[in-house]
Amino acid sequence: MGFDYQKDAEGIVTVTMDMDGQSANTMNDQYHALMRETVEKLEAEKEMTGVVFASAKKTFFAGADLKVILTLDGKDKSVFDHFEESKGFYRRLEKLPVPVVAAINGAALGGGFELCMACNRRIVVDDPAAIVGFPEVTLGLLPGAGGVVRSVAVLGLEKALPVLLEGKPLKPQAALALGLIDEVIESLDALIPAAKAWIKANPDAGAQPWDQKGFKYPGGGADAPNVKMTASMAPTMLVKKTRGLMPAPEKILDVAVNSMRMGFDSALRNETRKFSSLVGTPESKAAITTFFFGNNAIKAGKFRPEGPQWKAESAAILGAGMMGAGIAWAHAKAGLPSTLLDTELANAEKGKAYSEKVADKLIARKRMSEADKHAILDRIRPTDAYDFDGVDIVIEAVFEDIAIKEKVIPETFARLGPDGIYGSNTSTLPISILAEACPEPERFIGVHFFSPVDRMPLVELIAGEKTSQVTIRKAYDYVRQIGKTPIVVSDSRGFFTSRVFGTFLNEGLALLQEGMAPAQIERASYLTGMPVGPLQINDEVTMSLNVAVFETHEALDKRLGITNGFPVENAALREIATKMTELGRIGRRAGKGFYDYDANGNRTLWDGLHQFARSDKGVPLADAKDRILYIQAIETLRCLHEGVLRSEVEANIGSIMGIGFPAYTGGAIQYIRGIGVDAFEARANALADTYGERFRVAPAVYDGLRATTAVAA
Repeated sequence: MGFDYQKDAEGIVTVTMDMDGQSANTMNDQYHALMRETVEKLEAEKEMTGVVFASAKKTFFAGADLKVILTLDGKDKSVFDHFEESKGFYRRLEKLPVPVVAAINGAALGGGFELCMACNRRIVVDDPAAIVGFPEVTLGLLPGAGGVVRSVAVLGLEKALPVLLEGKPLKPQAALALGLIDEVIESLDALIPAAKAWIKANPDAGAQPWDQKGFKYPGGGADAPNVKMTASMAPTMLVKKTRGLMPAPEKILDVAVNSMRMGFDSALRNETRKFSSLVGTPESKAAITTFFFGNNAIKAGKFRPEGPQWKAESAAILGAGMMGAGIAWAHAKAGLPSTLLDTELANAEKGKAYSEKVADKLIARKRMSEADKHAILDRIRPTDAYDFDGVDIVIEAVFEDIAIKEKVIPETFARLGPDGIYGSNTSTLPISILAEACPEPERFIGVHFFSPVDRMPLVELIAGEKTSQVTIRKAYDYVRQIGKTPIVVSDSRGFFTSRVFGTFLNEGLALLQEGMAPAQIERASYLTGMPVGPLQINDEVTMSLNVAVFETHEALDKRLGITNGFPVENAALREIATKMTELGRIGRRAGKGFYDYDANGNRTLWDGLHQFARSDKGVPLADAKDRILYIQAIETLRCLHEGVLRSEVEANIGSIMGIGFPAYTGGAIQYIRGIGVDAFEARANALADTYGERFRVAPAVYDGLRATTAVAA
């Protein structure tokens, strides 16, 4: 149908967008032609009194077609020219001599909301799905159809920057309170009539404020003291947050501030120039591929076994330590009643108290009410007895000891309902071996949460040799039910996340052994975009736990009659963790590890770390940075090649959400693609020649990556 164009008896034209062959209206070639035709028709109208833009689809307008954006090269001048013409349609709408109203019936995001911003009035139906905003920054882009320039003109610099730099969509009432929209209408049926009524009541409202003489920016112009302070402080705050690794926020800030210092049309052209410079960059391609297409594929269940939707109505958590307590919080917050079991009631009650602490912090930030807190706590029942029966899911979160787990699993499986599933929250122990202790191994699956559970979004589901597809499907639905993001991996030592994370811990200590200054090691990690340096994160994990993992797998190897069962040697980690444990410097929990900690938790690097240096290779900072990222990407690639990982999407999402791989890369495999497979292989081999064979993989592994393209949907 395209764009339906109707002019009523009172001279008001209603343009209803309904693009052919699409579930949502998007900015593509079809749109470009339709909008050009529509604008030309509006400009030629006689006796027109107003214009209403509406949508026949559930969404008002979804913005740019990101599949098209992925194919563009911003260095090509035709890209600049195309977007200049496209945003020019909106400017031509502003020049119409009659008022133009956006009647927003559903989500209006990115380019779709930029259309709304070019209208004289924005009216939204009061529906939580009718979100508005500019998510471009999360895609490595900036709002390039006037969104930056008009947001500053509508809101002022101080109010506009959070909208543009955070990229969070706003529901109708929040957008109204901020001033991004002008009116909220309760009924969908009343939306277009309300738009027409406003046009009739305001026949002379066709000129935008910024096109009128004497326009002043809300909150002060470029020379206002508060605006100058914001403009001077924002770059420092931005670099602190992005470390200079994400170009989009910096360019948004540049366009926003300078839009107040030049003419409106010049500002729009500058915005197009900056937008084009972001199109086709590795950061933009990474963000679109992973955070839009990849994340949406997971949410849509692309990697979920087929079958009916499943929902757990009751749960039991075994072990009320740090992990069990966090899982109880996740359950209760999502509305899933749970029994929290520990060997002593006091421990179980302490585990429940963790949820109270988390809730109190949210209340202090005004993100939760007291009533919500009490409802959450009422869903957690602490106990020291097996006084639960018929639950839909059991999550075993006892100590990471195979003997303890093999004792608990058969004792508690009988408490599971006939259609329930049993999950083990292990981070490294093979699920297939643990499943041998389960009466029905097909209903047994690894459910690996990350600490702290209340903040970490990922759950790694590990399918054992006998885990059924039904169990995987139910586990997938359970993870989505509690608001987490699932990835599914095949069983192996360390699975995916722990295996790759171990290489990061090890590489930092290998640099220490090679004589690199501890502060430089941490700085190298910081400069790559890793959230925490390898020495600090080793302190958080604790050295004694690392030693215990090595010993557990040694014992498992002995039991199975094999050697080197764990796939990664991690020699530096093993050697130094053992020595640090002997010294009692196990980490932050003990007040001393690679850092010394005072009573307030402040830390300083321990001056005894020099004892671990075996040589002084003089590792260049650039090499250290590459080693930290390359070793993780290489191990991820090995997991993909071996079938531990099933897809690039899960590899990328898992590496970012579970391991902390820098988000600007789009994930570990996308990082390789961003560099280029050939260039990555050459650099990895050069690192192997200098620093060790752990950086070298067989050419066939890279060939597998060359033979495929990144999954985008």
